[in-house]
Amino acid sequence: MDGRGRLAQSLKARRDARPPSEPSRVMVVVGRWRRWARRRLAPILQCDPPRGFGSAAALLFVLGSIGYGVAKGDHMAEIAAGVQEVCDTAANAAGFRISSVAMSGESQLSREQVLRLAGITDHSSLLFLNAAATRARLEADPWIADATVLKLYPGRLQIQLRERKAFALWQNKGEVSVIAADGTVLQPFTPRFRSLPFVVGDGAEGKAQDFLHLLNEYRDIADRVASSVLVANRRWNLNLKDGVEVRLPETGVKQALETLVRLDREKKLLSRDITAVDLRLADRVSVRLSDAAAATRAEAFKPKKPKRKGSDA
Repeated sequence: MDGRGRLAQSLKARRDARPPSEPSRVMVVVGRWRRWARRRLAPILQCDPPRGFGSAAALLFVLGSIGYGVAKGDHMAEIAAGVQEVCDTAANAAGFRISSVAMSGESQLSREQVLRLAGITDHSSLLFLNAAATRARLEADPWIADATVLKLYPGRLQIQLRERKAFALWQNKGEVSVIAADGTVLQPFTPRFRSLPFVVGDGAEGKAQDFLHLLNEYRDIADRVASSVLVANRRWNLNLKDGVEVRLPETGVKQALETLVRLDREKKLLSRDITAVDLRLADRVSVRLSDAAAATRAEAFKPKKPKRKGSDA
């Protein structure tokens, strides 16, 4: 019996020595989190919100939802236009309707086009016209280099424009555009601009002003040019109206043009049967003859066969 008792006592002691079960650990952790939450949230739960706090919070939530929907659906422009119309209607009723628009400087753009670009309609009011925004809208058009917008209360508006001038035609990647002297693309080509100088090549729009200004100093050459081609964004070739190609150097363009003028005056170079003149080397001028001229030249310098003597018969 004593042996059994000792054995039972030993087993009981082992059971008491086991660590707490897993559910007991979870309960301990949960209890700690509850106590921590009560300590931290007690000030918030015990506070007394002012009257109307719930309604204000609900209103803010609704307005936030509406704002998010407007922004997400890209309706801001429509809402702004609606608000502008309401404001203009009220201002017009108060005597601030735009009764006259004095405009100056428009040439390529019509009066109607300018008013449309400015966003001015029959319902616009002077009171709610944003002069800075109107000026920005006008200057966004490539034809308009500078604009001035003056509001003269109660109902007069002045618009002064400085337009860019069409300077040249520019061909790039198969498309021809009208450009200004600063390289700004003004519009696609139309026949009324066909008399402008013609430049070709990537980057030619930005370098055309300086090159054409230099070329115009030599009217004998400039009047013969059909197009000026920028090669590798470094140098120019001239395609003359009669099909002759003039290859200019990367540097020393002025000296090359002077040489070309001199050779044409003295030797009638450009009137000859040639297809190309190469001026890229400062110490020499190379000329390519046409096929017919080359054949004639080859025949002229061909060695002549000696005449055969007649027989003594």
